[in-house]
Amino acid sequence: MIPAVLPTYNRAPLAFVSGSGSWLLAEDGTRYLDLGGGIAVNALGHAHPALVQALTDQAQKLWHVSNVYRIPEQEHLAEMLVDRTFADTVFFTNSGTEAAELAIKMARKFHHEAGHPERIEFISFEGAFHGRSTAAIAAAGSEKMVKGYGPLMPGFRQLKWPTSAEDHAAIRAAITDQTCAVIIEPIQGEGGIRVVPDQCLKGLRDLCDTTGTLLIFDEVQCGMGRTGRLFAHEWAGVTPDIMMVAKGIGGGFPLGAVLATERAASGMTAGSHGSTYGGNPLACAVGTAVLDIVGDDAFLADVSRKAALFRQGLESLVARHPKVFEAVRGQGLMLGLKCKAPNTDMVKAGYAAGVLTVAAADNVLRLLPALNITETDITEALTRLDRAASAVSTAI
Repeated sequence: MIPAVLPTYNRAPLAFVSGSGSWLLAEDGTRYLDLGGGIAVNALGHAHPALVQALTDQAQKLWHVSNVYRIPEQEHLAEMLVDRTFADTVFFTNSGTEAAELAIKMARKFHHEAGHPERIEFISFEGAFHGRSTAAIAAAGSEKMVKGYGPLMPGFRQLKWPTSAEDHAAIRAAITDQTCAVIIEPIQGEGGIRVVPDQCLKGLRDLCDTTGTLLIFDEVQCGMGRTGRLFAHEWAGVTPDIMMVAKGIGGGFPLGAVLATERAASGMTAGSHGSTYGGNPLACAVGTAVLDIVGDDAFLADVSRKAALFRQGLESLVARHPKVFEAVRGQGLMLGLKCKAPNTDMVKAGYAAGVLTVAAADNVLRLLPALNITETDITEALTRLDRAASAVSTAI
C-alpha cells in the first residue's frame, strides 16, 4: 500500500522535534550538529530569535491579502534588495522553482517585446539544477531529472561546464540569432559544489553583451551571504540581467524572488505573471529580518573568516583520510568534500557520529552550515566528521 506521503524521497530514518542554532534534537533525544542547513535554507540556523520575533509579530497582525492590493512589507523588502544589488525591480515567489519559471518567462518576453520573438532558446550547463518544474528540468537536461516526463519543453541546450577559453569558444559558437539567454549557477550545489571561475563569469557577461543575449544567474543555493558576499557573483565583479533567489532569503520560511534590471523586466506588464502567495506579509516580514542580518557587511566578513577556519580544518581532514576524500571544494560556507568512498557512506556514518551532511553529484559531500555557526561548533563539526570518516575508512 502506498504511504500517505507520496514516496518521492529516500528519507533518512530520522525525525526532529526542535532546533536551536546549528543543532537539531531528534525524537529519541539525540542531538545532531546540522551541516546541511535544510540544503542551504536555514541561513541563520534554527529558531533564530530575530526571525521568530518577526514571524510572531507579523502573524498577530496580517497573514495574507493577495497581490490584488499593495503589500507594504513586500515593497520594503524589494527596496532593500534593490538597494543592495544590481536590480531595479523584484518579484516575490514561494520557491526557487517558481523563480526559475519567471526568469525563463521574463527572458523570452523581453525579446518578444523587443521585436525578436524568434529568440526563445536557452543555453544552460551540464550538472545544473534549476528546480523541478517542466521548464527547470528541461534546462538541466540530465537523464535523472527528465526521464519519463517527456515531451520536454523545447528551447534548451546544455553545454560543458565552463572552465577554460575553449569552453567559452564553444559557448560563443552555440549562441545564435535564436538564443534568448544563458542561465548558470555561479556555484553549482546539486551538481557537486563546482565554482565557476571569475574569468568565466566575466567572459559570459562579455559574450551576452556582444550578442544581445540575456544573462541569468541562479543564486538560489549560493546566494544570501553563503560565500561571504551577499551574492556569489559579486566576487567576479559582474552582474546578471536576471537573478533567481530563494532558500536562504527566508531563513526557513518559504520565500523566493526574481531580481532584474529595468531593461530585462520591461516585458513584464500588468497581467503577465502572478502568484497567489508570493510576497505575502508573513514571508516578507521574515525575509526582511534575514536581510537585516545577512546583508550587514560585518556579518558577511565574519562568514568569510569562519569559512577560512572551517576550510583549513577540512583540508586537514582530507589529509588524514586519503582513502575517503580527495579534495575540498567550494567558497565561503558552501563547501564540498570530493570523496573517494561513496559519499552516501559518509552521510550515513555522519548520522552515527551525530552530524548531518548532504550528498551531491560527482560523489561530493555538501557542507552548508548556518552562516552564524560558532567557532566552537566548527571545531565540533570537524571532530564529528573525523569520527565518521574513520568509520568509513575502517570499512573500506
